[in-house]
Amino acid sequence: MASDGAPPVPMPAEDELVGAELARAQSKRRSGRGRITGVVVSVAVVGVVFAVVLPKIASYREVWEVVKSLTWEWVAALLAVTVINLLSNAPPWMAVLPGLRFLHALRVTLAASALSLVAPGGTAVGMATQFGMLRSWGLEGRPVGLAVALTNIWSQLAKYGFPVVALAALAAEGGKNKTLELVALIGSIILVAIVASFAAGLSSKRSARTVGDTAARAASRLKRLIRKRPVSWSGTDFVRFRTEAIDLLRRRWYVLTIATIASQLAVFIVLVVALRAVGVTRLQVSIVEAFAAWSLTRALGSIPITPGGFGIEELALTGALVGFGADNAEAVAATLIYRFLTVVPILTLGLLAAGTYKLGKPTPEPAT
Repeated sequence: MASDGAPPVPMPAEDELVGAELARAQSKRRSGRGRITGVVVSVAVVGVVFAVVLPKIASYREVWEVVKSLTWEWVAALLAVTVINLLSNAPPWMAVLPGLRFLHALRVTLAASALSLVAPGGTAVGMATQFGMLRSWGLEGRPVGLAVALTNIWSQLAKYGFPVVALAALAAEGGKNKTLELVALIGSIILVAIVASFAAGLSSKRSARTVGDTAARAASRLKRLIRKRPVSWSGTDFVRFRTEAIDLLRRRWYVLTIATIASQLAVFIVLVVALRAVGVTRLQVSIVEAFAAWSLTRALGSIPITPGGFGIEELALTGALVGFGADNAEAVAATLIYRFLTVVPILTLGLLAAGTYKLGKPTPEPAT
């Protein structure tokens, strides 16, 4: 026992244990609060858009009247382009994993798209799903990791490159859109950053090792913040990735590029058919203007405010279409039809694919 007036004897082991437990509890509390805050913000945004903003643009009664006026020919056309959009998801994966069959490629991308729509994390969740499904089917890790990286890089290049193309096409027609100009500028910066980073990693073995070591250190620091072990990969793995990526792209880059552009534009075709089906004519919204509105919406929807861009994309697309000259009720109707046909089928089939991923496994030959 300490004598009177003497400082108490510290107990480092106990203090450290209590401190670690307290820090762990506070970390969990903060992460829990963050998730709750994210859910609340997402629900609030979606609620305000669908319950307040869209009805002010056009009442749902007016929108329903437009939808009821669809002829069976347009309904058939909408169903056809929806099927084309679904099937277009497979070819990019077949390009980076030669030998992977169409059905398995389709299952992977639909499952990843569905989970990225409903789970926080978006693209990261989709990539993890792609990697997990392919690895569970017995495909080798490095070819699968390369395929996941390349398909997502090409997808991001298209997503942020399309606003730049749309701005150029709109300017050629004599039109202007300040929001599109801003998005195109941001897209150009992101596009240059992606290309520069990718090119730097592939330029030489030394660069690849440096990029890999830097990324590994950064990832390990982030994992330490959440009390996880450091990553096990390093610059050496990036050098190996560089060699395999160069070899694959030398043989398949054009196939991957064409397949990615076709897959992205299949989504746009759904919007075009929806516009014409509800009565929005070329004089009201031309193909170039529709492409500008669509590319703007896709870029804004990539901002991680709500899962799948719900609420954000509906508001952005409706506003852009009305701004270009579409009738309010027709613009809202076309937007809702487009979003329904590009989300609900993928969500339904994707969750089914994710839940049955162990059935009908492919052979591991495509990754060897």
